[in-house]
Amino acid sequence: MLLVFAMLLSWQFTQAQSRPVSGKVSDTGGSALPGVSVTVKGTTQGAITDASGKFSVQAASNAVLVFSYIGFKPMEVNIGTKTTVDVALEEDAAALNEVVVVGYGSQKKSQTTGAISSVSAKQIQEMPITSLGQAMQGRVAGVDVSQSGSRPGSVPKILIRGRRSFNAGNDPLYVVDGIPLSAGYEDLNPSDIQSMEVLKDATATAIYGARGANGVVLVTTKRGAVKGKTTVSFDTYAGVSVPLDKINLFSGPEFLEYVREAYRATNLYKDAAGNPVPTGVGDPAADAKVAVLGGDPAVAKGIANGTNTDWQDLLLRNGIMQNHSLGVQGGNDKTQFYISGGYFQDKGITAGLDYTRMSLRINVDHQINSHLKVGISSYTMYSIRNGENLNPYGMTIQQNPLAVPYDDKGNLIFSPTNDALLTNPLAEIVPGAQVDETKKYRLFNSLYAEVKIIEGLKYRVNFGPDFTIQRWGRFIGAATNARKFGDPQASVQNNNGFNWTLENFLTYNKTFGGKHNFGATLLHSIQRDNFEVFRTEVQGVPAETQQFYNLGNASSVLLVGSGLTQWTINSYMARVNYDFNDKYLLTATLRRDGSSRFGTNTKYGNFPGIALGWNISNEPFMKQITWLDLLKLRAGWGVVGNQGVAPYQTQGLLTRTAYAWGSVAAFGYRPSTIGNPDLKWESSATANIGLDFSFLRGRIQGSLELYETNTTDLLLSDQLPGSIGFGAVTRNVGQTRNRGIELGFTTVNVNSPSGFKWTTDFTFTKNTESIISLYNGKIDDLGNRWFIGKPLNSYFDFKKVGIWQSNEADLAKSYGSEVGQIRVQDTDKDGKITAADRVHLGSDIPDFNLGFTTRFEYKGFDLSAFLFGRFGNMIVSGFHQNRNQLAGRYQQIKVDYWTPNNPTNEFPRPKSTQEFPVYNTTLIYYDGTFVKLRNINFGYTFSPKIAKKLGMESLRLYTSIQQPKIWSVYRDKYNGIDPEATITSSGNGTTSVSENVVPATSVTTFGLNVRF
Repeated sequence: MLLVFAMLLSWQFTQAQSRPVSGKVSDTGGSALPGVSVTVKGTTQGAITDASGKFSVQAASNAVLVFSYIGFKPMEVNIGTKTTVDVALEEDAAALNEVVVVGYGSQKKSQTTGAISSVSAKQIQEMPITSLGQAMQGRVAGVDVSQSGSRPGSVPKILIRGRRSFNAGNDPLYVVDGIPLSAGYEDLNPSDIQSMEVLKDATATAIYGARGANGVVLVTTKRGAVKGKTTVSFDTYAGVSVPLDKINLFSGPEFLEYVREAYRATNLYKDAAGNPVPTGVGDPAADAKVAVLGGDPAVAKGIANGTNTDWQDLLLRNGIMQNHSLGVQGGNDKTQFYISGGYFQDKGITAGLDYTRMSLRINVDHQINSHLKVGISSYTMYSIRNGENLNPYGMTIQQNPLAVPYDDKGNLIFSPTNDALLTNPLAEIVPGAQVDETKKYRLFNSLYAEVKIIEGLKYRVNFGPDFTIQRWGRFIGAATNARKFGDPQASVQNNNGFNWTLENFLTYNKTFGGKHNFGATLLHSIQRDNFEVFRTEVQGVPAETQQFYNLGNASSVLLVGSGLTQWTINSYMARVNYDFNDKYLLTATLRRDGSSRFGTNTKYGNFPGIALGWNISNEPFMKQITWLDLLKLRAGWGVVGNQGVAPYQTQGLLTRTAYAWGSVAAFGYRPSTIGNPDLKWESSATANIGLDFSFLRGRIQGSLELYETNTTDLLLSDQLPGSIGFGAVTRNVGQTRNRGIELGFTTVNVNSPSGFKWTTDFTFTKNTESIISLYNGKIDDLGNRWFIGKPLNSYFDFKKVGIWQSNEADLAKSYGSEVGQIRVQDTDKDGKITAADRVHLGSDIPDFNLGFTTRFEYKGFDLSAFLFGRFGNMIVSGFHQNRNQLAGRYQQIKVDYWTPNNPTNEFPRPKSTQEFPVYNTTLIYYDGTFVKLRNINFGYTFSPKIAKKLGMESLRLYTSIQQPKIWSVYRDKYNGIDPEATITSSGNGTTSVSENVVPATSVTTFGLNVRF
């Protein structure tokens, strides 16, 4: 009681000392600042300045007032005996002076002239990600990132401003700490990334020439600090991944009726007296005549027992995802270092599918003397991926639900039914039955030495050796669907890659007269790649425990092959930057690239770029507009090249052929391709107009871009008449075009004195691609589905208009069809269906993409949510093509099929005498529009005082839910899988939702971020 009384007295005394304190807040120029937050430090008391910048609060003499306002540096003032406190806040130009990496250097954001977008370390850490591709999705306008499914180790597909080329590749260039990557970016540990810049237009990518034809992603990893204090960070999370849902298949009773209907349609479902059994009625005698039903003793038993086996449930499991990263960062004015170790593991929702990555990074920078600085970035990675080419889950989709997986003794039944093609999916995940293991070792280095010659003039040399060793081992045991107790098979493939880059460049930066800022860069770069592959396949492994580790013991060799591929790029580049008084900006670039992939006379190409910028907000006539922080207009044009064809295309290649030499088999060689010594660079010219803006002291800031890219001299296969012995030759023919608009902005919606803050990020991307001409000029290539004026990948087929109904029997017959089958559009109205009736159905190019992130912060608590959507694209559903046969033999996706009692227009009547419905390809095209709630993250950051008591500098706990919801007609109405999980065929570029991907997953994780 005495303690409580003393506390009350103390509180009353403190209150007695409180008094009104008022004042005015202005900027350094004397202009009043309304809306400034004025709080009494350590309390919830505070006020907001009015339109005149005035405020009034109650505060004690020992109190401290904290003034904070967006766009200005915060200020603290001790009250003491003051009753009036007038302050002038200093403008915080950090946002405007933010430095971004532009390639071979950096610039202030206000001085950039190209289309460049950034992703910060904070954005990368907002949700648990497995690769940098996931960090860009929905956060960078103009970048389309497509997840390739939930299979562990899968890598998102990234396109910057659409596709330009048919054969030369559309993947962007990834540059890590100044060195271009030769292998994939998926090997990087996202926890090491400090920032990413995406160079999108030709004026920005021209400095990388041919390698930057499809955009450039610059990755900067974390470096040491000069503050003299060593900081230890530990970031970790672990969680559970679960199927978002399963594929909706027929249940046991539904499958039974579906099979019956397939046999009714062909007049084969009859009772003991030979009479047709009507729809909706089952008959044991009729079932006994159907091989898939009563004709199979195991299935007949299942019908009698009411069996309803969910094979998906038996195979699926809860997966585990975990990531741990330990970093040490520090240094002094001489030496800075960053060391980190990472461990990531993703165990998939299907047994046998998992991915593990371990990494070590060491970044060191050392100032030897006032003129010489050296450094190294070394990254070592080891990964193991299991199940990249396995799909046991896909087998569950066809297995008969009326059969059982185990016998009465609990033993696995290898063939649950009489169907020889359908074996038990669970046999595929028996340990050792199927092995698909990829081990990868990678050592990626970036070494540099920088010499300061004179004030403003620097020479730098970069050397980047990149070693990759990859071993893929495959074993298929006897008790699997592929072998069906035949001899086991095994194979091993070893890939060895060594890529190195050597760059020498000079940079000169000088300011003249206080207003003229000049910068110049001269570069010579050479990149060389050496890739070796060796593969062996055998059959008849004597002991299955040997798997693929002792191929020499096998009874027969199926294949032995090896190969070597080499290529080199030699480049020269010059760049000039100039700005006058931070108002008028100029960037001019010229790059000359030579590639070993082209002919002697065409190896080199010249690629210029020029861009202008105008900081309108820095003009004197704009100074009166106090709510405008930044308004910059940019315009640029540039050309970049693409060398993306396989090496040796300029040469005529040979292939081995077999023939009879008398009575003896012999081998010889014949030409397989026609060489083209005149093959040259594919070129893309881009015009870009951009507007950067910032309003209300940074409350609204972003960029708007308009662009057009014309790609000419396409590296395209020109068709040849087969009579000459060759089908095609690679030539520079054809043209494509991309046009688009991009908008990205950030808003600070609420920033209250109570500590509540609400911000949002928004991105909008619209890209339209078109084929302008092909090898025959402006003439369509029907065989490849390439059409003038259409996207590079468009869908051209018959159009389903419904199902023939009972009252249309005669009309259906006139078209060669029947009631219950697919009715397609008679486009030319000639009374018959021919190839001329095919129409353009759509494209995989979306009308637009949207990304939206919202964040809330309040007194240590933080909550963020991220949504991403793709709208207006069409997808080809591999599931509906190969798992929707409607022939009454296999289990399949549950669809609304036609029967006399269910006259739907969705799907045709099952029919046992046809493997697939006539015009079944009309059933595979779907609206690919979707919206995904990609992530919800909730965390709490402990106060510095509590963290200090725990021996830490900072401590944050959080939980995250990844992909808890997908809105999609394809999923909700047509029982499809993830509409985003597309793959691209290497043959014709067709993009489809693969039948081999596992179901979409949702991952719930718990983690912490600790700093010592």
